[in-house]
Formats: sequence, C-alpha cells, structure tokens
Amino acid sequence: MATDPDGPGDLADSILAVRASEGDEEAFAILVRRHSSRLLALARHLLGNRADAEDAVQDAFLSAWRQLPEFRHGASFGTWMYRIVTNRCLNTLRHRPHPLPLDAVPEPAAADADSSPPRMAETDAATAALARALLELRPELRVCWVLRELHGLRYEEIAHVVGSSDDTVRGRLFRARRALMEAMRPWR
Repeated sequence: MATDPDGPGDLADSILAVRASEGDEEAFAILVRRHSSRLLALARHLLGNRADAEDAVQDAFLSAWRQLPEFRHGASFGTWMYRIVTNRCLNTLRHRPHPLPLDAVPEPAAADADSSPPRMAETDAATAALARALLELRPELRVCWVLRELHGLRYEEIAHVVGSSDDTVRGRLFRARRALMEAMRPWR
C-alpha cells in the first residue's frame, strides 16, 4: 500500500471515508478527530448536558463505523455524521423520562473584565434564560435552530440532516425563532 506524502491527516473527508469503508481504522480515527468537537457541541446543545452528549456522539461514531460500507460517498461525511448524531439525540430526548433540571443549563460565557457587576449579572441571567428557552423548544425545532444558528448549516444541509424538505426546515426555524423571541421578550 502506497503512503500519502502529506500524511493521512491532510486527506479530504471523502477519501478518508472510502478508506475507512474498506476497513482502514486509521482513516476512521482521523475522521473522528476531525469531526468530534463539532458533533459534541451539537449534541450538547440538543441534550443539555455533556454526559448524554458524549454518549450520543460515541454511539453515532460506532454506528457510522458499522454503516460505512453503505455510505453514499457523493454525500458529505460531515453532514452524514450530523444526521446520525441528530437522530441519536432525538431518540434520547424521546425516551428521556423527565425534563432537564435547571442546574443542567450550561454555564454562560465569562463576561469582559470591563463589565460592571450589575451588567454581568444581567447578562448571565439573560444567557441562562435563553438556554432554558432553547431546552424548552420541541426537539425538532431545537435541532433546526441549533444546526442553523450555532453550526451555520445551510437550509438544504439541515433538511438532509433531519430528513425533511427545505420548506419544513424554514417553517421550523420560523417557529423556533418566534418562540425564542417570545421567551426573551422580558430581556429586551
């Protein structure tokens, strides 16, 4: 087997996916390293806590490894993984017995050192309110909003990930944005 002069880390996802589908574990490990942080962020936004997010991403990569021979290499590996992770998260949310406790809301980002304590407290409270409002959205709305607003996916990519049409994605985004604006009205 010939080796790539630039090393396998410089190869495109499509080539690595082909190699991985042929049993190349190193190629798959590169794909895992390349995509895991974005997928973990997605799962954490959808599920609300790191432990469930890590489980969902790990399960998604195991599933992807088994399904690689069936992967259509015309599609983007990253989009395919978004879909697998999203499905894992939605399954977890469907089977979750209770809503998330309020202490599961992620910590807000640190404020600038120049901010006054009252302004920092207000910012922290608004961030927590937005996180709670996001967790209260129906899962199909939350998925579309997170993929668009936090991960920057195009409507077509989101439609592929969630298995629906562009129009359905646009409608879900509209409803998610409207619900979040309503929830954040006291903070304006």
